[in-house]
Amino acid sequence: MEKERFLSASPHLSDAESIPKIMYGVVLSLLPAAVGAVYFFGLKALWIMLVASAAAMASEAAVQAIMRKKITVADGSALVTGILLAFNVPASVPLWLPAIGAVFGTVVGKHAFGGLGYNPMNPALLGRAFMLASWPTSMTVFTVAPRGGSLCGIDPATISALQIDAVTQATPLKLLKVARGVLAHPSAADPTSYASYAKAMGALYDSYGNLFWGRVGGCIGETSAFLLLVGALFLLYKRYIGWKIPVSYLGTVALLSWAFAGTDGLFSGKPLFHLLSGGVMLGAFYMATDMVTSPVTFRGRLLFGAGCGVITMVIRLIGGYPEGVCYSILLMNLTVPLLDRHTRPRILGEKK
Repeated sequence: MEKERFLSASPHLSDAESIPKIMYGVVLSLLPAAVGAVYFFGLKALWIMLVASAAAMASEAAVQAIMRKKITVADGSALVTGILLAFNVPASVPLWLPAIGAVFGTVVGKHAFGGLGYNPMNPALLGRAFMLASWPTSMTVFTVAPRGGSLCGIDPATISALQIDAVTQATPLKLLKVARGVLAHPSAADPTSYASYAKAMGALYDSYGNLFWGRVGGCIGETSAFLLLVGALFLLYKRYIGWKIPVSYLGTVALLSWAFAGTDGLFSGKPLFHLLSGGVMLGAFYMATDMVTSPVTFRGRLLFGAGCGVITMVIRLIGGYPEGVCYSILLMNLTVPLLDRHTRPRILGEKK
């Protein structure tokens, strides 16, 4: 039987990469953070990843079977969606919750638009947004402290020594948000509460080591900046992602946090704290860089990353949630066609 051949219009590009090769490369890059999640949060983190991955893959196969399409679950894209969604939930969630999020992200976020390559928004983040809107308590209350650390990131010995009452069940970003509100209005604050939050802020800014290594509360796959950076270096080396979106994203977060996130006026913020806290590292390297839902032009990618950074900081500093990575990327996903259209390089000799 003759080999099937395809004929298409020029230009013709030859590339050794394929969707399965890229997707399993992404899975490989996520392994350090996955191992770290199990180390810091126990076997429950492993079960969350397994359940979310299985739900994403099963729902993809089911949808394609129902629509009588070729089943492509082995290409790894559904597996990536499941793992990334699992990385975005706390260790305390019931196991049915990441399963529902994975099914929603895969079916509604991906196949409702035609499948891989046609989805306008990141499926894993859409699944997370659905869970956050539907079960906010399960998604925003963190009760499992990491191994060797505390929920807020301050060393347990420091909490005990300074007798800081303000840090009981708060993650670093939540503690910062509440503390900024108290410290910004000293005349309206209770003196005892003001002193407690002042001590908490000082100790929080001395906890960069815990934030970097992952000894801090949060969603299971976002807490260790070090392990995420290890995987990101692999993605950059393999050229599965570029530098433009992560650099513009992180640079914007650093600039805005330095200018507006301090408690002593303009340019008194701590950029490193905001870069290491929450899901910025996970979002900047693994989600904002999604090939399908990010721009293809040079300037478009820079603007996309900067937009993610602006929205993230607006939500962190002004919005009701302490974190804004998920919604920032989803909103910027919707601007991709516009960015690509208006940042498209001009053809040589073209006049507008």
